[in-house]
Amino acid sequence: MDMKKKLSVLLALALAALGTAGCMQNRDPSVNWQLSDSKANLPKLPEKLSIGRDGVPVLTVHDVSKDKNVDMDIETYVMGVVAGEMKNDWPMEALKVQAILARTFVLKFCEDKTSKYGGADISTDVAEAQAYAPQSVNARVRQAVDETRGMALSWQGEFPNAWFHAHSGGMTELPSVALEYRGGDPEYLKPTASEESEKAPASVKSWTATFTADQVAKACADAGTRVDAVKKVELGERGESGRAKAILVNGEAVSAPSFRIQIGANRLKSTLIDSVKVEGNQVTFQGRGFGHGVGLSQWGAYQMAGEGRTAPQILQKYFPGVGIAELW
Repeated sequence: MDMKKKLSVLLALALAALGTAGCMQNRDPSVNWQLSDSKANLPKLPEKLSIGRDGVPVLTVHDVSKDKNVDMDIETYVMGVVAGEMKNDWPMEALKVQAILARTFVLKFCEDKTSKYGGADISTDVAEAQAYAPQSVNARVRQAVDETRGMALSWQGEFPNAWFHAHSGGMTELPSVALEYRGGDPEYLKPTASEESEKAPASVKSWTATFTADQVAKACADAGTRVDAVKKVELGERGESGRAKAILVNGEAVSAPSFRIQIGANRLKSTLIDSVKVEGNQVTFQGRGFGHGVGLSQWGAYQMAGEGRTAPQILQKYFPGVGIAELW
């Protein structure tokens, strides 16, 4: 090898080393990420995504606030999601967890689904995907995304379902119970005891929601079960966490997850319902927690991060057996 070629090779190696060092120095050296080193068993990036010059996949995101499609790399999108799904002053390890889940969610979405917005890979519509608040991105959110750059969950060579919710009420639940999921209950989403932070708002720890009988009847019909005038409401089959899988209205079984969505998921905050009463023209539910209850509890992650647990430890708590893959 002549001297000119030798110098070129040495320069290339030096630049590569500096590039690697640049990525690694952004990570907390005290965290053991236990990244998978088996390239053969890593999830493959969705074929429809293009890859930018820096190796990061590029998304076409339909921004509902602007009613237009916008191209951005996944890392930029993930920043907006983290800021939309979690308060930007939360513990850093909780923010990192949210970043990894957001990245996993969008990759699985692009692999399995098609956005309802033409020409888009995904949207900022929470009915379809994740919350998105780029205006709330701050230095902490940028750090959490930067320190988890390219990281996504991996399960047997595929992207797992990266579900999360606000507050479990003490225990998470199976997807088949809490989401009416018919794809089978994955091993990594077993009901898990969750210690929720005492700093969570009282309104998510426990809540009361009252509806008119007509509202309940309409929600039942919209959920696929027509009932006559509502006279009796009871809790039907329950899951291991105590969440209702079905609600009995006049003896007719109504899917509890579907009923919750139809009557208003921000009012009937979960299907972890402790009691229900019918008094005259009103039906009152009392329950605990906020969200569907599957996968990660955000207030549980807040608690664990406050106790000094790392992002990988938090993820193993709520997704046991799932690995973390570095994809770019």
